[in-house]
Parts: sequence; C-alpha cells; structure tokens
Amino acid sequence: MAGTDTMDTMLDILLVWLLVGAAMATVMTPRILWSVIGLAVTSAVLTILMFRFDSPLAAVFELSVCAGLIPAIFISTISLTQRLSPEGMAERRREKWRRFGLLPVLVILVGVALMQVHIPLDFVAPPAAKETDVRNVLWHVRHIDLVGQIAILLGGAWGVVVLLKERKRAA
Repeated sequence: MAGTDTMDTMLDILLVWLLVGAAMATVMTPRILWSVIGLAVTSAVLTILMFRFDSPLAAVFELSVCAGLIPAIFISTISLTQRLSPEGMAERRREKWRRFGLLPVLVILVGVALMQVHIPLDFVAPPAAKETDVRNVLWHVRHIDLVGQIAILLGGAWGVVVLLKERKRAA
C-alpha cells in the first residue's frame, strides 16, 4: 500500500512541475499562437490535477472553458490579426526574455522556499449531507479553498494581461 501512495505523490509532484513548466512556456514564447496552445496545455494539466484531487466538477469546467472555449476564442482572434515580420518576431523574443528572463529562477526559488516552510493547513472532511449550502461550507469550513480560488483568478488575470498587453512604442 505504501508504494502506491508514494507513486501517487510522485505523480502529483510531476504534474505540478509540468503545470509550472507549461505556464512558464506560455509566458516565455514569442508567438501568441504558441502562448494560446501553452495556455490550453496548462489548463489540461490543471484539469488532470483536479480530477486526481477528487474535484470532478471543477475539472470539467476547467477543461471545457479554460482548455477549450478560451483558446478557441483566442485562436479565432489571432487569425484576424496580421503576422509579424521576422524582425518583429526577433524583437518580441528579445523583449520577452528581457521582461521574463528571471521568471524560471524566481519560480524555482519560490518552489524551494515553499518546500522548506511548513504551512499548517486545516484539511477537513467533506461536510455531512445537512451542510450542503455552498456559501456556508466555503466561508466557515473550507477557507483554504477560497485562497486557492483567489490565486487561480489572479493568475488567470495576470496571464491574460501578459498575453494581450502591447507595449507602447516610442514614436
């Protein structure tokens, strides 16, 4: 039995690293189309993690909306835009590396720091059948879920800003 738990834990850690790697590749690539594909891959890996952590409803929404609908909208929008010249692509690549070149180092440092710090989490069993009011469960029983939802929303907003923001060029 212990071998199975170890394998499950190792798979979860591998999936988290894959998630972080896909998210960093999404931000670092110079082509917007590859960024959208990276966003879909990131969402697909997050979906797998949600299924593994027994959150099938959240996983289905993540897969259908974040890995399906949003990339489809982005790709259709990209198809309506003009392609960059090779010089423009080289400039975009240099700009991305200048802006986000330290991101991999920062992610690794934060990951190592988080592995060194013990954060006590009060995980509780799912509420009894009488406690099915979602508001009551989230606000009074599952505080850590709210922190996770806020982090995912802020991360998603930051990702959209990074993907769609154009820097103002000096005239």
